Parts: sequence; C-alpha cells; structure tokens
Amino acid sequence: LLSNITRNYLLLTATPHNGKEEDFHLFLSLVDPDRFEGTHGNTQQTVDVSDVMRRFVKEELLKFDGKPLFPERIAYTVNYSLSPLEAKLYTSVTDYVQEEFNRADKLNNEHKTTVGFALTILQRRLASSPEAIYQSLHRRRERLEQRLAEERIGKRAAEYTDLGEDFDEDDYSADEQEELEEKVVDHASASATISELEAEIRTLKHLENMANQVRVSGVDRKWEELSQLLQDNEAMFGDDGQREKLIIFTEHKDTLNYLADKIRSLLGSEEAVVTIHGGLVRDERRKVEELFKQDKGVRILIATDAAGEGINLQRAHLMINYDLPWNPNRLEQRFGRIHRIGQTEVCHLWNLVAQETQEGFVFQRLFQKLEEERAALGGKVFDILGKMTFENKSLRDLLIEAVRYGNDPNVRDRLNQVVDHSMNQDAFRKLIEENALTDDVMDVHAVMEIKEDMERIEAHKLQPHFIEAFFVEAFRSLGGQLRQREKGRYEITFVPFAVRNRDMQIGFGEPVLNRYERICFDKAFCNIQDQPPAALICPGHPLLEAVIDLIRERNVDVMKRGTIFIDEEDYSKDARILFYIEDAVQDGVILKNGNRRTISKHIHFVELKEDGTASNGGYAPYLDYRAATDAEKAAVRSWMETQQWLCSGVEDMAKGYAIQHLVPEHFSEVKARKEKMLDRTAKAVKDRMTAEIQYWDYRAGELQQKEAAGKSNARLNSRMAHRRAEELEARMMARLAEIERERKISPMPPIIAGGALIIPKGLIHKLMGTSEPALFGQNDRQAIEYAAMNAVMRIEANLGYKPKDVCMEKRGFDIESSVPEAMRAQNDGHALRFIEVKGRIKGAKTVTVSKNEILCALTSPDQFILAIVEIDGEATHTIYLKSPFKTAPDFSATGVNYNVMELIHSSQILYQE
Repeated sequence: LLSNITRNYLLLTATPHNGKEEDFHLFLSLVDPDRFEGTHGNTQQTVDVSDVMRRFVKEELLKFDGKPLFPERIAYTVNYSLSPLEAKLYTSVTDYVQEEFNRADKLNNEHKTTVGFALTILQRRLASSPEAIYQSLHRRRERLEQRLAEERIGKRAAEYTDLGEDFDEDDYSADEQEELEEKVVDHASASATISELEAEIRTLKHLENMANQVRVSGVDRKWEELSQLLQDNEAMFGDDGQREKLIIFTEHKDTLNYLADKIRSLLGSEEAVVTIHGGLVRDERRKVEELFKQDKGVRILIATDAAGEGINLQRAHLMINYDLPWNPNRLEQRFGRIHRIGQTEVCHLWNLVAQETQEGFVFQRLFQKLEEERAALGGKVFDILGKMTFENKSLRDLLIEAVRYGNDPNVRDRLNQVVDHSMNQDAFRKLIEENALTDDVMDVHAVMEIKEDMERIEAHKLQPHFIEAFFVEAFRSLGGQLRQREKGRYEITFVPFAVRNRDMQIGFGEPVLNRYERICFDKAFCNIQDQPPAALICPGHPLLEAVIDLIRERNVDVMKRGTIFIDEEDYSKDARILFYIEDAVQDGVILKNGNRRTISKHIHFVELKEDGTASNGGYAPYLDYRAATDAEKAAVRSWMETQQWLCSGVEDMAKGYAIQHLVPEHFSEVKARKEKMLDRTAKAVKDRMTAEIQYWDYRAGELQQKEAAGKSNARLNSRMAHRRAEELEARMMARLAEIERERKISPMPPIIAGGALIIPKGLIHKLMGTSEPALFGQNDRQAIEYAAMNAVMRIEANLGYKPKDVCMEKRGFDIESSVPEAMRAQNDGHALRFIEVKGRIKGAKTVTVSKNEILCALTSPDQFILAIVEIDGEATHTIYLKSPFKTAPDFSATGVNYNVMELIHSSQILYQE
C-alpha cells in the first residue's frame, strides 16, 4: 500500500538477498512493479539494480578517517576426540538415525519430510552434549510408548502435524524453530505398525541407557575442551587480568542448562553466567541482554539462536560456538551479534568440532577452507556463508549425506572434493560480488571526497541559531509573547490566534498550543536537570510551520518591491543590484492542474553592475549587508533619479546572465542523470514485461488446446490467461509512454523573485556628505587584504595543507584548505579547514567581522579559523584563532566590531608566525 501512495520510498534491510533470485525480485517489485514484478519472466538472471539499491559488504565500509568501520574478525577451529564411551554412543545413535532415514524414504512425501527433520535434530543433539542426547532419547521413548499404548487399545494416537513437502527450515526464525523441534522431534517416527513401534522403542531404551552411562561417567571431551579454553586461553582475559565478556552459543536448551551449571561451578559464581533461550519472553531477554552489557559481575552469556537475531551484544568481542548450526546463515547471524558498528576490538570466534564424527569431518574441511580463503579475502568470507551451496546442495543436505553414508570412504572423498571445489577463491569472489548486489566501490579516495562535500554542506546547513533568530523576530512581529529563561530556552506566554488558526488550516498531528512552558531550538537544551522539558522548535514543528506560512503570506510583495542594503565592507563608490533568481527544470508529465511537472529547482543570487557586467552572488550574500536608515534611503532615492542605468532593462540583463551561465549547468546535470535512469528503466520494463506477456500468450494457447480436448481447469482458463496477457501489454505500453513523457525535459525561464540595491560604504558617505572614518584609502585596503591573503595561503601550503581562495564566493570564509589524509588525525578527522582572513595595518585596535562569517564560525566551530594578519610594510604577523566567537549577532546586525586583543585572549591560539 505504501509503495503505491508515496512519492519517495526507502526500504532498509541487512539481508535483501536470501539466495533465491525470485524472492529478491519480489522485494524489488515494491520499488518498481513494472521492472521487477512477475514470476514468469527470467527471474533467475541477475538484474541491474544499481539505480534503486545501495549495498556494501561489511569489510568494505570505511570511516571518514579511511579506517575500516568494522574491526577484523578471526575464527578458530578447536578439534577434539571422543572418549571410547562417547564414540560407542555416537556410532550406535548414528546407526539408528541411518536406519530410520532409510525407512523414512519409503513413506509418503509429507511424512517423510517430518521424520527426516526429526532425525536431523536428533543427530545434532547427539553432537551437542551427553545431556541433550539423553533427554531427547528419553522424551522420544516416552512419547512413542504413549503412542504404542493408545494403538494397542484401538485408540488412534494423536497425530502430530506434518511439516509439508515444501518445508524449509530456513523459513523459520530461531524461536519458531525451537518451538517446532519440541513439537516434532519427540513424536515423528517412520514406524507404521505396532511391531515396528515395539522394535523402535527397544532400540531407544538401549540407546537411552548408553547415553545415561556417558552422562553419569563424568567424561565429556567437548566440555573438557571448553573448560580448557575458558581457563588457559590468553584471549579470555584482559590486560588487567579480569575475565573478558564471552558469548557461548548452543543449539539446544538441555545443553544450555547443562553448560550453565558446569561454568558456574567452574567460576565459583552463580551470577557470572546468564542465559537466553526461546522460552524467555521478550522483556526477560531484554533484561538478560542489559545484565550482560551493564553488570560487571556477569561475564558469560550462554544462548541458543534465540539470541542470534536482533540483539546487540557488542559489549563482548569473544564468542564460542559450542554447537555448530547446520544452517550457515545462523553462523553468520551469531557472529553478527558482536561484529557490529561501534565494535572497537578484533572479534574472535572458536568453533568446537569432533573431527572423527560423520558431520565433524565436513565441518573440519569447511573451516579449513574458510580459513585459507579468509587469509586471501579477509572477513568478507563470513558474510557469504549463508549463500554458499555445494554443487547445488545446501550445507544441511551435505551433512545429512555425511551422516547417512559417511562410513563409506568413497563418499567421504567425494564430499571433501565437493567442499574444496565449492570453496575455492573464484567461487568466493563471485559470491561476494553477488552479495554486494551493486557495483558500488567505496575506496578511501571516494570516502575522502564525500567527507569534503559533507563538510562544505555542513558549513551552510540550517543551524539552530538561524532558526532561533528568525523565529524570535517573526513570532514577536505576529503579536506573540516570549521571553528567554535558561540558556538556549524560552517561555512562550501567549500564542496569537492568527498563528493557532493558521495551524488549523495547514497543520496535522499535534496542535499549536496557547502557551508553552519551555521551547528551545537546539536539542541539547530539550532536557535539563531540575527544569521542565522543552519543545524542540525545528522544521516540521507545527508552531514554526504556522509562523512561516503567516510571514510569507503577509510579506509576499516585499521581495518584489525590493529594498536598499548598505555594504559596510565595500569602500568603493560603485553601486550594484542584487537579484534573487529561481530557475526550474520540467519534464513532459502533465499534472492535474494542466501544468508540466517540475523535477528540479535551484535558487541563485546574481549581482549586476552599472557597466552591465554580472556575476554569481554566491551563498546568502545578504547576510553581510545592513538595511539602510530612513535618512540613507532618502539620499539614495535622490541619487537614483539621476541613475538611468537602473531603468535600462536590468532585470533582462540578470535573466540573460542566468540563462547563459546558471540555467544550462542545472539543466545539463538534471538531463544527464534523468536520461541515464530512464534508459535503464525502459530496457528493464520492456525485457521483463515482454517475458511475462509471452508466458501468458503461450499459456492461453496451451489451455485452449486442452479445452478443445475436453479438459478444463477450474482455476484458470484460456480466456483468463489471454486477458492477463492483454492487460500486461496495455500496462507495458502505458509505462513506456510515461517514460517517453519523462524524457521531454526542458528548462523553464528563470524568474526574478526579488531584488535589492546594494550601496557600498564609500558611496553612502558621499551621498550623505560625511567623511570616511578611515586612516587610508580604498587602494590601501585592497593592498592590505591582498598581503594578508598571500600570507595565509603561504602558511597553509608550508604547513602541508592545500589552500583554495574562495573569497569571491561569499561563503563566510576566504580560504578553503584541504587536509591531506595523513594529517586528518591531528585535525580531529576533518577533511577541510575554513579560514577567514582579516588584514589590518599595524596599530589598528579593532577588527570588523560580518554576520555571515560569525554564523559560519558557530556552525563549524572545529574547522573555522580566524586568521588575523598584521601588516607592517613588507612584514606580516599572522595569528590563527579557534572558537573566536561565542554568540550569534542580533537579528538586525550585519557585523560586529571586536577589540583585537580581547578577541585573542578569549580564543584558542592554534598557530602564529
């Protein structure tokens, strides 16, 4: 439903591909049904999803300092040998399982599947622990005796539910699988008669006695191996000698309880061990999870696969697989509990394997090959374990084959060859590529480029102080009453009816209230101890949205009327006009209102001089200008009457500049991106839907022949199949026609949304008849600024940075200095330094900083540097200041004069020369 009604649609999953291409296509059909829907096209072929999906393998993800996001992970195989008593039990139980498998082969399919699953679980419990196999044999014998008693008196025994022919263990969560095992393992049997049941029960009694002998003998080679690992392995202890947090995974609850008792006894502490299994309710699991993460006394968590899904256990970096899952996905999920974003330690995993057992030799070979390829391909091999197949068989199928026929040396040799062939480096590389699903490559250089772009955008994003400055002024202008209380927090005592009424017209969700005890603009001030919580006023909050809407409505003509600004930093006498221009790109899709659809919009500032030359105004140039006083406006208006150029088509010249320089760049970027996407989409739609249409056409003909021969299908007839083909044909034509309309991309004429006359300081002094309060002329100022810029550019280059002069772009700083990768650690990981240069003649006591520059410094405090350069003839003295400004200027201010010495004393000195 959501995919059909949303404009933008984002799906997030860690496992988009389960190895079944058809399932993957069904996921993708949520994004675009015409490209991916339908099960009769060629769903076995890999499709191009690069424009609709992004995915990376863990080991390829990098942090912005170029280091891997995930630490290394290493797996070890711990081999152990069975004691004579254990080996005898293993052989006897495996013989029973083999015999029952052979009998199950003769059953009907559904019952065969259920019995096969029960026998598989029994074999896995045999490998788990003497306790697990004893309890399983005991319960199975009791259940079958109960069934036999009912059969003998002619009462039909209660049937268990068959799993079905298409049963797939992978379709069940760990919790569901534990529950399923309890229902099926102790019930399902291939015995169909009373005599067969009697024989099976005699076998089970014998096996139960053998298991009990092993159990009470106290000999458990697997536990001894674990005990040695817990006591003697150096990795189990930190530098302070304290035992590290550890997770032990087992497959079965009986083994979990057995291990918990053993380890508590070994450590001499009841509280040191906690457990998670499928029988725990969610709240209890959360409690255990928090105990393990937060309680210093809890050192070991023993868990079944119920803890392998959706739980963050990265408090630990050590893990032991006491039991090995027959589904490699489970192995991957377990490792993923500790190998997560935020993990700082190398992750270690130990797998316990009884190599002389039928299934053990398969695992031994598997882990041996895994370690060989890990050395070549890194931890990526763990990510694709769940996707691996062995000559089109799953690992579970391979292990069942080993259990059933592993006594035959020829079968063993063949299974080894299958593992070796399936786990060569080429096969791994292919799986890793398929697992990534897209061709995205995120190397260090790409990461560094993105880091630079993000820092540039961060320097200009809508920060809380911008919103605060606007809201306070706008709210009061609408009649609202607010006053500052604690730092960064305000109390609103009265919200005007006009604001509340506007919210009722445009708002949704929470309503605008009459008053607010506390509001804030930075989330850091939302909750303060011993103070009432504050509502965060940010884009999307109904109070801010209502205020914005009212301000826009009441001042809609202001931008067009224009205004007069004074540029305090320009001492020339050349006035200029600042135009605010919007340009847009549209395609051929017609909206309900009859207009073509706009697919991209940009805004620009263009400055125009008297001689007709135009230039890009850069980012928010108006922040550096101040509004003219009434007296200044009167003087400027008198001067304007003599300025013929202001009435000589200046808007057309500004539009002409936009059409020549700004619109083509915007249009080319949108057109190239859109056409590439449309070409890919059109091809995919045509290929996929043509295959579907051909299938239904063929099916219609096939059904028509059967109907002519007197055969019919109640669920589907030839007319329905033919109609399906026609519907698909119409749908494909409609989609391709829509794509063609989307191709008709064209730029719209630029629109001048507003304008302002910029009067430089030199001109306003002339018009007002006042003298410049300056010690030197315009040429001297330019020389000082030039000398200061040169000094800082030279220093940056000498320090090893890559400086770039961006002062004409009016970003709020003069130099963007790129930080080489090797130097980013000493710059707090940042890729860029933003340097504002202030040149001053020796002896000058003050420095003027514009509002734009101050706001940029507050927005990027860790990267902004104020460079004050003192000029003394040919000599210069430069000082770098960090965090020079503490508060944003008033709403109406365009700049602030600072005492140089006070500014230096209140800032952190980074460098001076």
